Amino acid sequence: QVQLVESGGGLVQPGGSLRLSCAASGIIFSIAAMGWYRQAPGKQRELVAGITFRGSTNYADSVKGRFTISRDNRKNTVYLQMNSLKPEDTAVYYCNGKLGGVDYWGQGTQVTVSS
Repeated sequence: QVQLVESGGGLVQPGGSLRLSCAASGIIFSIAAMGWYRQAPGKQRELVAGITFRGSTNYADSVKGRFTISRDNRKNTVYLQMNSLKPEDTAVYYCNGKLGGVDYWGQGTQVTVSS
C-alpha cells in the first residue's frame, strides 16, 4: 500500500520560509516522479514543482526563484523549500508520486501566509 505523508506546513508571515517534507512508503521511490501541488479555496489544484527520478526539476512560474524541490532517495523523501512566501501562496499543499501511469497523493498540509 502506497503512503505519502506530508509534514512541515503551518502559519508564516509574508517573506518567511517553510520546508515541506513528504515521506513515501510502499512505492519504489527511486524511480518515481515526485511533485508538489497546491489548492487554494475556490481554485483548482495546480502543480507547484516536480522532480523526475533523475533529479530534473520544473516549477510553476509563480514560484520560480523562491521555491526549491529536492529529493533524498535514501530516505524516500521529497522536500519543498519555500522562501519569500507571499499571501497568495496560502493553500493546502499535496505531495504527488507518479509511477507506472498511476498517481498517488498525500493527505495535504496547510500553508498559511499571513501577518
